[in-house]
Order: sequence, then structure tokens, then C-alpha cells
Amino acid sequence: MVTGKYYEGVGRRKSAVARVRLFAGSGVFTVNEKPVNEYFPISTLLASAMSPLKVTANEARFTVSAQVKGGGPTGQADAVALGLARALLAADATLKSALRKAGLLTRDPREKERKKPGLKKARKAKQYTKR
Repeated sequence: MVTGKYYEGVGRRKSAVARVRLFAGSGVFTVNEKPVNEYFPISTLLASAMSPLKVTANEARFTVSAQVKGGGPTGQADAVALGLARALLAADATLKSALRKAGLLTRDPREKERKKPGLKKARKAKQYTKR
């Protein structure tokens, strides 16, 4: 575990919540105490989680530690990306335009819609039969 001064960002997506901390360091990236490529073995999820570092060209400048809870793999990867973008912004305000242009500072507001009474799911109704 890295100690000392850090920058923090919280990212949320669907029901996943990620707390991301940036330390000045060597470029080690851990998610829930595992290396990021082990936690997100699918390349698209790994690319999504790492995108703020790639866009700002800061892969080796910071050591990143993320704690993620809830949701599934996609939601967790996107939550880590948002938290990381917010932490990078706290660390260096000059990165705002690059992060904003890449769409990494915008929280995705879509959530699971609740099930309504009389329906099978949120919107799915029973099939109408005429005869």
C-alpha cells in the first residue's frame, strides 16, 4: 500500500462506485489490491479503465489505487475511468480540456429502471391475445 499525499476522485456508473487515489510514483495501477490487467482481463474493459491516463499521457507519472464496489465488470470499469479522470483533474487542472474533449468527465446518468406493477419487467407487458 502506498502512503503519503494523494489526489482522490469518486466515480459512479450504474450501481458501481469507485474510489480512486493518485500517488506520485512509478505507474503501478491496482484495483481492489490486484493489478489492473488481472482485475479487468477483457481488453475493452482494461482500455476503458486506463483511458484517462492514456488521453493525458500520464501512464508512468502516477501510482493509481482504486477500490470498487457493486455493479458488474462494465460498470466498474467505467466507474474507475470517471474516478481516475476526476483525480487527475484534482492533481492537474490543465488536463481539463483534454479530459472533457474525450468525454471522460461526464457521468453516465443511465440507471436500471424499476419494475412496475402489472408488468413482467420495467416495460415488458404480457402479450395481448385477441382470441
